[in-house]
Amino acid sequence: MKPVTPHDATARPVLLDAVELASDPDLRERFAESAHRILADLVRGGAALGWVEPPSPDEVAELLDHVFAAVRDGDAALRVACLDRRVVGLGYWLRYARPTHRPHADLEKLAVDSAAQGLGVGRALTAALIADAREAGIEVLTLDARGDNAPALHLYRTLGFTEYGRLPDFVAVGERRYDKVFCMLDLRGQD
Repeated sequence: MKPVTPHDATARPVLLDAVELASDPDLRERFAESAHRILADLVRGGAALGWVEPPSPDEVAELLDHVFAAVRDGDAALRVACLDRRVVGLGYWLRYARPTHRPHADLEKLAVDSAAQGLGVGRALTAALIADAREAGIEVLTLDARGDNAPALHLYRTLGFTEYGRLPDFVAVGERRYDKVFCMLDLRGQD
């Protein structure tokens, strides 16, 4: 992995949506590998991304295939952050499948390469995903986070999300237990 240098710290990430990513054959070809590297490294470091052990390349490829299919169907948005044409972050939301929940979506994953954290990548990805949700007519965008993930919870609060519930000690990682925190952003009536 190429380290982020002080020069890179002043660079702003370039955000791509799924269509832009697909239209760049070189980047699209490297995307699954880059996404796997980011997700596996973060999970290896203890990040709360839904896996206890780092996901395999096949697991990540299957996940991305599902997200791209949902994007094609109008049921998702995917954003990718690049610095110097290197993928440093990704995030996506998926529309709820139940007919009564169709106006709503869940921010499923947000992952930023540890070497690019602190550069505003997570904020830029989340803001773009919120804008995509508005454009898609999503009424309420939800997410959940592990209770010990204070930086993520702070980021979401600063972008307008509010906590609407908490399951104490719900997430089990070996012998450790963490709260599962539910947050929402009500987009109804916001322009």
